[in-house]
Amino acid sequence: MLDKPDTPDIPLTEQAYRLIEERIVTLALRPGDLVTENALVEQVGLGRTPVREAVQRLAREGLLIVLPRKGLRVSESDTARQLLVLEVRRALEALLARLAAERATAAERSRFEAIADGMNRAADARDELAFMRHDRELNALLSTAAHNEYAAGTMRLINGHSRRFWFQHHKARGDLALCARLHADQARAIASGDTETAVAATAKLLDYTVAFAAAVSVTCATPKD
Repeated sequence: MLDKPDTPDIPLTEQAYRLIEERIVTLALRPGDLVTENALVEQVGLGRTPVREAVQRLAREGLLIVLPRKGLRVSESDTARQLLVLEVRRALEALLARLAAERATAAERSRFEAIADGMNRAADARDELAFMRHDRELNALLSTAAHNEYAAGTMRLINGHSRRFWFQHHKARGDLALCARLHADQARAIASGDTETAVAATAKLLDYTVAFAAAVSVTCATPKD
């Protein structure tokens, strides 16, 4: 079991969601794996009701597939689908970054700064789990601070897929320190309230992310001897 983050004030359903989503994104539960609700209850150490509600949310997001009378299957991940995800993410994240830079509250700006500091620490330590947790927090805060529920709802559907794809392939084709620092730059730009800088930092991050996915695609397509 992955170490649990410190979440004492977070509702049990949200805790269950974060723990199961983290297991999927960090490949403790791999694409194609079959799992039961009972097994998830045991793995995350929470009750059946919050786990069931978390499973329903993960199914809506496409990370879990419900198999009637059989259990659950972790959805597959591939480069073709990831490149389609990134087409949407590039446009949507630029919008969210601009809106968040304009609309974030003082408390939200402070959290963006804290995430940027955490991302830089993760870069220095090459700490992949810390990076993944800060990335999840940044995604959630970006959606909240934009104060547009429709854009936020769409973004929630694709964040987990992007994070899982990166984790699956980053050791072969990625640069954890660079990726973490690009996220830190985005978070700090949003915190500053400078919309142009926030959009530019987001574009730079997405340029890296698309290039990474394309490199993975080429690697996967290259015949092995």
